[in-house]
Amino acid sequence: MNPTYVIKQNHEFRRLYHRGKSAATRCLVLYCMKNRRGYNRLGLTVSAKFGCAVQRNRAKRLFREVYRLHAAELTPGYDLILVARAPMRDASYFDVERAFLKAARTLGLTGSEGGQK
Repeated sequence: MNPTYVIKQNHEFRRLYHRGKSAATRCLVLYCMKNRRGYNRLGLTVSAKFGCAVQRNRAKRLFREVYRLHAAELTPGYDLILVARAPMRDASYFDVERAFLKAARTLGLTGSEGGQK
């Protein structure tokens, strides 16, 4: 399994928002862009408007877990940013997982484009 690093720099987030490709689902938006490295980097965004700290931290934990379990299926060499949307507050783990996989397939990040639903 390839290692994954965290994106923390504001200029890297801005670069992905402006130049990267995106796919939106009901509870999340996934931005991606090739990074010329042999590994993926992950950034998480949960706005203060999303809710209180407990809700924001839950959203980030869900994102990290979904990514961790599916990182091996993703094509290496991409910068990814996951942005939480308001409906994610009431979403279950399985809703978030389904939304992530749908967005990843839309952007061509998985080995099986259009494979399973």
